[in-house]
Amino acid sequence: MTAIKTTAHDGGDPGKAWLKILAAYRKPSTGRSVFELAVTLIPFALLWAAAWASMHFGYWFGLILVVPAAGFLLRLFMLQHDCGHGSLFGRRGLDDWTGRAIGVLTLTPYDYWRRAHSQHHASAGNLDERGVGDITTLTVAEYRALKPRGRLGYRLYRHPLVMFGIGPAWLFLFQQRLPFGMMRSGALPWISTMATNAAILVLAALVIWCVGIVPFLLIHLPIVLIAGSAGVWLFYVQHQFEDTHWSKPPEWTFQHAALHGASHYDLPRPLRWMTGNIGLHHIHHLSSRVPFYRLPEVMRDHPELGDLGRITLRDSLRCVKLILWDEASKRLVTLREVEPRLHAAA
Repeated sequence: MTAIKTTAHDGGDPGKAWLKILAAYRKPSTGRSVFELAVTLIPFALLWAAAWASMHFGYWFGLILVVPAAGFLLRLFMLQHDCGHGSLFGRRGLDDWTGRAIGVLTLTPYDYWRRAHSQHHASAGNLDERGVGDITTLTVAEYRALKPRGRLGYRLYRHPLVMFGIGPAWLFLFQQRLPFGMMRSGALPWISTMATNAAILVLAALVIWCVGIVPFLLIHLPIVLIAGSAGVWLFYVQHQFEDTHWSKPPEWTFQHAALHGASHYDLPRPLRWMTGNIGLHHIHHLSSRVPFYRLPEVMRDHPELGDLGRITLRDSLRCVKLILWDEASKRLVTLREVEPRLHAAA
């Protein structure tokens, strides 16, 4: 694991030193934020319309346009994500209402999601506070303690077909229609989900009235499913990589978990743009108020952050097999690596 060399501040604590450095990048530009919103929303709408037009005129091959449309829907979610952190416009009211509007397109109730996501940021990498806004990750000892049915359930949950196929479809189409996990957390999660559901129904009804229900389903459903799967994949590899960090207090600290528990997903430049630079996840976790379009500035000015938690597109494909946290070696491991130990302990 690459070490951070910035130790000039706060008694040599590199995490606190980086917090001070990143504070200089937290101010957004309203003009830039509006531009990023426009160059994401307008192409999404145009691609959607072009896919419908191609089908309307009998050119079914035009449905391939749902793939780039899904990319722009994913990017819209990244803008909604920045709204949740108050970093797109830097004004709480404007960020919130922009996020709520985008949430109708992404099928994600904004206020409900924002609360869950803030808990994820506050506890990422903390073994004592797993379960909210995270990919469920068991330790080797916890897996060993499960009965056969429990082990089978966990393995099915972590299977790529479920994690990146069935799971995203369930999450975006069904689970987010109710505030699961916050059913007793007051009125806001309910208002957020119900208002979003109502707005989704109105918008869907309007589009169906214009284009018909079959074209709507043939175009929009694949867009949502592709974007959802890509979003879950990104969230997965941002924390589920071999050199990630998990620990318990007092060893666990927010700064160390941010720098070492989140990856630098070094994607090709077009994918960096489409994903809103979310691959610079270690920087984002350390200072979530930095607007997504300023994250490359941080990397440019501080290249020493580049190798920290870095995984390439090829590296990320191997992360799928890492499903258990080994507290002895302090790394994520595959089931095959621990199976001999499990059989020996049985």
